[in-house]
Amino acid sequence: MLRSMFSAISGLRAHQTKLDVTGNNIANVNTVGYKSSQTVFEDTLSQVIRNGSAPTAETGGTNPAQVGLGVKVAGITTNFGQGSTQNTGRATDFMISGDGFFVTKAGNENLYTRAGSFDSDGAGNLVTPDGAQLQGWTATAGGEVDSNGPIGPLRIPFGQVMAPTATTEGALVGNLSTATAVDDVVQTQVTAYDSVGTAHEISLTFTKGAANSWTVAAQEGTTPLGSQALTFDAATGRPNAGTTFSFTVAGQAVGIDLTGMTEFGGKTAVTPSGVDGNAMGTLQSISLSNDGTIMGVFSNSLREPIGKLAMATFANPGGLSKAGNTSYRVGDNSGQAVVGEAGTGGRGTLTAGALEMSNVDLAEEFTGLIVAQRGFQANSRVITSSDEILQDLVNLKR
Repeated sequence: MLRSMFSAISGLRAHQTKLDVTGNNIANVNTVGYKSSQTVFEDTLSQVIRNGSAPTAETGGTNPAQVGLGVKVAGITTNFGQGSTQNTGRATDFMISGDGFFVTKAGNENLYTRAGSFDSDGAGNLVTPDGAQLQGWTATAGGEVDSNGPIGPLRIPFGQVMAPTATTEGALVGNLSTATAVDDVVQTQVTAYDSVGTAHEISLTFTKGAANSWTVAAQEGTTPLGSQALTFDAATGRPNAGTTFSFTVAGQAVGIDLTGMTEFGGKTAVTPSGVDGNAMGTLQSISLSNDGTIMGVFSNSLREPIGKLAMATFANPGGLSKAGNTSYRVGDNSGQAVVGEAGTGGRGTLTAGALEMSNVDLAEEFTGLIVAQRGFQANSRVITSSDEILQDLVNLKR
């Protein structure tokens, strides 16, 4: 009788733990990046009432008689299944599709999280709602990202200036129709930048002189910048290989590749292509690619990498220790963090403007709640029954 009471007490404790875990799951049904937990039970030691015996030539074997001494919580496991997607439209909200964790730093400790709701602080650092800094690799001035180097805080330097670069080369593509009359003119525009980023609108004019023979000239406003002959092969309708038209803008030499031009029958259409150089620009917004590259969008319409998010994977994510704030720290049985780029080494891909929601299944949790409640009630009935039997035993002597 005492055994039954103590077994029932262990049952009450175990089912109370299951209720606690289920209640926590339900409380976090709308927590970004939350991973639900499950309670696993196992029986405890058993008392042997009678040992078993092996069969002999004269008698059969017997099984042992054992009375269990209750139940205990074997473990509380974490379900790292993918949560549903919530679109937010915020540029600094990131979602992981697949395995992996964002790397953050709180003080001197690296933490790991699936919650991708980040924002920029007063210094431009990308931080979690509780202030931990998102980690990754910062791009160099030329937009190069070395993902083999050490990780550090990612910063969005809004207002950062992109220096201007002078135009030195470009190309023209399109067709000059063979039906064009002699002395007819075809014109297109090219924007060139000088060393301080000042834009110069250059007019490029093609004038037909004879069959397969043209003159190309450049001018800025009314100022001529140079001209040269352009000859097409009568058989192929293409200029000689390496044909380049060179002129000077604000003391800067510019070479325009003309090998992409043709002289075929049909419509005339000439457009610039691949003209380099840019005006000064300031960082205005960011966007994220699937490999974690943070692209800066500048006021001069150019885009340049300013950093890349780091992602971590573990041999056993279930061994991570929960650190609060929907974060984890390295545990004794998790293995060390393997840090790398998104989409490599088994790591998932990233999506901007979306968040991974909690993977709690309310239907499953409510079912578990009923099971835990009934288990608790049943164990309490065992205690009540054992108490009544003990009361009857006491009442034998009145």
